[in-house]
Amino acid sequence: MRSRYSAFAVGDAEYLLRTWHSSTRPESLELDSAQRWVRLEILDTAKGEEADPTGVVEFRAFHRHRGQSDDLHERSRFVREAGAWVYVGPLPLR
Repeated sequence: MRSRYSAFAVGDAEYLLRTWHSSTRPESLELDSAQRWVRLEILDTAKGEEADPTGVVEFRAFHRHRGQSDDLHERSRFVREAGAWVYVGPLPLR
């Protein structure tokens, strides 16, 4: 999760696509260069240890866009694909 946040922060769309599960990955990803990611808070995790095949991360990512502050609050599902953690998609917030 932290590496994907960092990729958003530096605008590395290729890394984001590589770390997206093959079943949910978009064909392309266009990032908005006016959006500045400023902070990540990990709120909760479930599983995701070395021996686990799946994991969940709840986070809040703060950003600024054209002078406005906002945040993204998400519970993200991750699975191992070819030995690496990949993002599957959001889960409902509790």
